[in-house]
Amino acid sequence: MNRRKDSVSGQTDVAVALRYDGRNAPKVTAKGERLLAQQMIEAAEQAGVPLYPDPELAVILSQIPLGEEIPDNLYKAIAEIIAFAYIIAGKVPEGFIPPDEVDPVDKDVSARGSD
Repeated sequence: MNRRKDSVSGQTDVAVALRYDGRNAPKVTAKGERLLAQQMIEAAEQAGVPLYPDPELAVILSQIPLGEEIPDNLYKAIAEIIAFAYIIAGKVPEGFIPPDEVDPVDKDVSARGSD
């Protein structure tokens, strides 16, 4: 097995797993340090779960209690990770319309804002 030492946190000493159901805010479902982090990374790799290397974010997320939703101030960072995971998996969110398929009239109205 070709193991990447920087799979989740830039190092294998911290790992955090998130669950996102597409409706509610993502939740912390697992977290670990050192050996447990390494085991989490290995299990994720074997299961084909996308891994995102961000050491600082992993440390911040590891402070959230298990089962808790991520706080509002982390939404943008986590949204980028979810988008990354979707792209890696070749998926798109339910109801997603690619920008090149949006009706030009709709684009014009939404871009105008208020007069």
